[in-house]
Amino acid sequence: MTEYLTDQIPGIGGTIRHQPEDFRVEEIPLYQPSGEGDHLYLTIEKQGLTTYDLLRELAVALDCKERDLGYAGLKDAQAITRQTVSVPLRKPGDIKGLKIPGVKILSAAQHRNKLRPGHLAGNHFHIRIHQPEPGSLRIALEVLAILEESGVPNRFGEQRYGSLDNSHRIGRAILNQDFDAAVGEIVGDPLSILHPGWREAAAAYHSGDIKTAIEKLPRHCRPERTLLRLLKEGAPPRKAVLAMPRKLLRLYLSAYQSSLFDRLVDMRMQALNKIWPGDIAFKHVNGACFVVTDPAAEQPRADAFEISATAPLYGFKTKLAEAQTGLLEESLLDKEGLTLRSFRMSGGLAMEGERRPLRVPIQAAACVADGDDLLLSFSLPKGSFATTVLTEVMKARP
Repeated sequence: MTEYLTDQIPGIGGTIRHQPEDFRVEEIPLYQPSGEGDHLYLTIEKQGLTTYDLLRELAVALDCKERDLGYAGLKDAQAITRQTVSVPLRKPGDIKGLKIPGVKILSAAQHRNKLRPGHLAGNHFHIRIHQPEPGSLRIALEVLAILEESGVPNRFGEQRYGSLDNSHRIGRAILNQDFDAAVGEIVGDPLSILHPGWREAAAAYHSGDIKTAIEKLPRHCRPERTLLRLLKEGAPPRKAVLAMPRKLLRLYLSAYQSSLFDRLVDMRMQALNKIWPGDIAFKHVNGACFVVTDPAAEQPRADAFEISATAPLYGFKTKLAEAQTGLLEESLLDKEGLTLRSFRMSGGLAMEGERRPLRVPIQAAACVADGDDLLLSFSLPKGSFATTVLTEVMKARP
């Protein structure tokens, strides 16, 4: 069950994403292109495409390799989003007349380096909340005021856990070498699946009929189909699971890391702005971390939002906190039956881990009524999710 920082304030309810125009995201660049260099930075507005879809379309249209294109962040398909993509060895004139459905090129300028993931300061969001409860504007503004003062819980949230809300459980099963459980989660629980063909396939698999499961799987479930075919041919579950695309396996493991982090955030939800003995603190100005030796001396810096406490994205290189905080972090690992060494998997699946702040600042927050709806806008640093703000405002899964 999700913990709320603003649990003393009721939620406004409502719904989002009735249409792409309801959810707008614009990247906040980390730097501006210099105007010279071997890479062309394209500022693009897109709709109906994920970032990966956009890269594929651009690679075909510009006759270049997809891996040579650069991007700073991943953006959703079910929204109107603005982001920057870099293209090697191109000039602004090369993209004249370029037409890709759902894509509008807003600007083009040259720069010296390829754009890399994380090369952005953050994202600005404009979100329409449809038909919230009466009195919602006052409530939303009250929630935003608390978030501006205390910070936004830096949770990953449910969108990290896939359409069946179980990617983290798949990752946990893989990490624990329980490949039978991993297969069951990958195929899915029929009660959680909306797609009728996929639901029939899952029901057939769980009844022991792999042949029918393969036949019923919808076309888009290619990795799942390959998994079941290997099992049907006699491959052990371990071999079948680890034969899945490495990117997908790492996504499952990352989802599990994220779920553990979210649990630690929930444990400290009512003290997000506090510095505890043994904390590893995060400097918001540059992302550097340090071990807190005197919490009382550091608390004024946390009150000024210069620093925040962190929690681990567990991995084999992760530094755990000390004292009170360290006990909390170690106890969660113990409860899961893991050590940091558990994350040193072979086959390109090892997870190094890192520290992540428990909270992030929200900026340019505003909310206005528009008929029966609310229009909510705000900015968050890179790596943070709008759903964390929406969850606090709506008190429901967005």
